[in-house]
Amino acid sequence: MAKSIFNRRQVLKGFGASLGVLALRGFEVQAAAPFYFTHGVASGDPLSDRVILWTRLLPGNGHHSKVRCDWQVATDADFKQIVSSGSAATSAQQDYTVKVDATGLSPNSHYFYRFSGEGVVSSVGQTRTLPVGDVAEFRLGVASCSNYPQGYFNAYRDMANTALDLVLHLGDYIYEYAEGVYANATATDKLGRNVEPSNEILSIEDYRMRYGLYRTDADLQAVHARHPFICVWDDHELCNDSWIEGAENHNEAEGDFFARAKAARQAYHEWMPIRTAAAGDQAPIYRSFKLGNLADLIMLDTRQHGRVRPLDYATDLPMHSALFQIDAAGQGRLINDAQAGQFPAEQVQRINLPHQYVDGKSQAVTDYQTIASLTAETLPRGWYYLPDPQAFKQGALLDKSRTILGQDQEHWLDTQLQTSQKRGAIWQVLGQQVLMGKLQLPIMTDEELGLEQAKDAYRPALEFMQNMAPAGLPLNLDAWDGYAACRERVFKSLLQYASNPLVLAGDTHNAWAFNLSNNEGQAIGVEVGTPGISSPGLETYLPSEPEVLAKAIKDVSPELVAVETASRGWSELLLTPEALTNQWHFVSTVLERDYSVVSAEKQVCKAGDKRFS
Repeated sequence: MAKSIFNRRQVLKGFGASLGVLALRGFEVQAAAPFYFTHGVASGDPLSDRVILWTRLLPGNGHHSKVRCDWQVATDADFKQIVSSGSAATSAQQDYTVKVDATGLSPNSHYFYRFSGEGVVSSVGQTRTLPVGDVAEFRLGVASCSNYPQGYFNAYRDMANTALDLVLHLGDYIYEYAEGVYANATATDKLGRNVEPSNEILSIEDYRMRYGLYRTDADLQAVHARHPFICVWDDHELCNDSWIEGAENHNEAEGDFFARAKAARQAYHEWMPIRTAAAGDQAPIYRSFKLGNLADLIMLDTRQHGRVRPLDYATDLPMHSALFQIDAAGQGRLINDAQAGQFPAEQVQRINLPHQYVDGKSQAVTDYQTIASLTAETLPRGWYYLPDPQAFKQGALLDKSRTILGQDQEHWLDTQLQTSQKRGAIWQVLGQQVLMGKLQLPIMTDEELGLEQAKDAYRPALEFMQNMAPAGLPLNLDAWDGYAACRERVFKSLLQYASNPLVLAGDTHNAWAFNLSNNEGQAIGVEVGTPGISSPGLETYLPSEPEVLAKAIKDVSPELVAVETASRGWSELLLTPEALTNQWHFVSTVLERDYSVVSAEKQVCKAGDKRFS
């Protein structure tokens, strides 16, 4: 960004108390003007005849007022062949952002666009419309998880320099944390990538400031100016591990959760080049796009719309227990499940069974009078409650009422797939947030895991992983593995209506490729998990060598075809009528401006195979 000719104090004095520092959102004023384009340009949600155009501008008089600008779309960079134009107004009500739906465009066409007014002209962006009819090929860039205080967005720069038809952003476009939380010390202390505001973002003003900070990044501005985006949110656009009624990173002291969610959604729709539904900013984000006859792109919300609370091993993993029949005198005797049906419900009690070591073996203590009043805090020394992974696998993990989409979105997806089948689309691409493929806890020795080198904060979780891994439990309950019944319902729809399913995911910061199968072992389709732009991956928490970790995960996860757990980057997908090809591009560093790019081996799935070859 060019150096400002005014210092910050002069800028604030010029804008006065009415606009103030918050309206600047990190922008450096370059000269006195009627207004200022503060955060570049962007385009998104393209259709065959239209595309959303975005920019942000501030009134130059330093006072809150309505601002109007013109916009143009042309087939040439000199804007001699203008094909669509108009004017738009904005104000503080939408944080001075501008979004217009530029119509009257031609299918599968490349365009240039800009905003202007009173002699002030924005930077020029490039965009393109979606194709119709037969399509020879379509090239997608897939991104997720860009954390400003973790380092530079070099992967965005690489995407900006690559010829793509469209960028899919699968969420975690921003992060909500306060200064110093989930940050890289080098990035904050040496590179100056500190967050604004410095507190955890909670209010509409907080969320607007955080988007404004991110959108000052030159690499992010470059990729937005070069390619149209189709976006969905994940959790950090609101707060970590969110679901429909709450989040891991929200508590009562931070105010009403639903008010926070409304603020987050409003800021997202203001700052992202997304087509806002006529019903208002809070309308559902799931939607679909047609890539000619080649593919249907179906964007899902697995995070905020209908997801029920994620399971948590710490609170939801049951302990080994037994049933007791309680007589009138308050005495209990051990019974089995079949016997329990013979007694009134008030006479039957399930109690966690403490265990103790006897002659080197773990034995359950079943004396009712001894164990009835015990808790985890009052267990005698040497006694412990033993997790019951089999009960967890057969109970909570298979609960049919658990959904990651919500019943309405499940029905909508089913309808979209039926429509895709009727119109004969070759590929069905599901753009969503979290991994659908099955991943189990890897079975690793202390040496393979590098347990001695693990940070103290991570050691309990790693030891738990080692203890539970032989039981075949999922690695990540926050993903589709924690919503197995819902996944099977989606697989049933894919099997019935989809000719060539491709699932896309972000969230993990690592690169994954799966051959998806249902519980009967039938081939469903393939999945690609894109690496993160800058957020750290498994290498941060698991000190194992990446190759050793990858092998251990693949050994217990039959669907997993390929995995890379130590690098940041993005995914490039090429769709043709004959095949889809995925290739990951990894940047050498996020802590230096000078970087190199290593491209991984390609994964290919031929049409009709539903498997990576």
